[in-house]
Amino acid sequence: MVKKVSKSSNASSATKASGQSALSGAIKDSAQQIWLAGLGAFSKAQAEGGKAFETLVKEGLSIQRKTQAVAEERISEATSRVSSMANDISSKAAGKWDKLESLFEERVAKALGTLGVPTARDIEALMARIDELNAHVAQLTGQAPARKRAAAKPAARPAAKAAVKVAAKPAAKAPARKRAAAKSAKSTPAA
Repeated sequence: MVKKVSKSSNASSATKASGQSALSGAIKDSAQQIWLAGLGAFSKAQAEGGKAFETLVKEGLSIQRKTQAVAEERISEATSRVSSMANDISSKAAGKWDKLESLFEERVAKALGTLGVPTARDIEALMARIDELNAHVAQLTGQAPARKRAAAKPAARPAAKAAVKVAAKPAAKAPARKRAAAKSAKSTPAA
């Protein structure tokens, strides 16, 4: 019996060995096919990969151009908005500055007028009047007229006379008005 068992175990060993060799052969064949499929895919990817890469580069370039165009448009819009706001602000500031300057000049002129300080126009008008009077005196005495001042202009004489009269009247009347107002305030009984 031992002999029979050993014969049958040898037969089953041979069957197992042939089954294993068939299985290992199938695995080797399958591995070989997988390897070859991978090499084919790699080769195809190399061949088409260059084309795909170039296509992707072209698409990326077109997208970059579009985004740059949109960004430049937005930048130009923002720049125009900022420049218009800056122009508005500067014009408003200039207007306010001019208003402030004119207000300051008016107040200074009013203060100087209250103090009785003559303006440059008043002095020019007086100089022109002095020149006229000198010429008239020279004409009456028969002497040669004294030389005229450079500031006096013949066309400006009528305006200068009016300016002298206008400038002289408020300066002379201001104290009189104050005195009259003070007298009327004293004489009027309080209610």
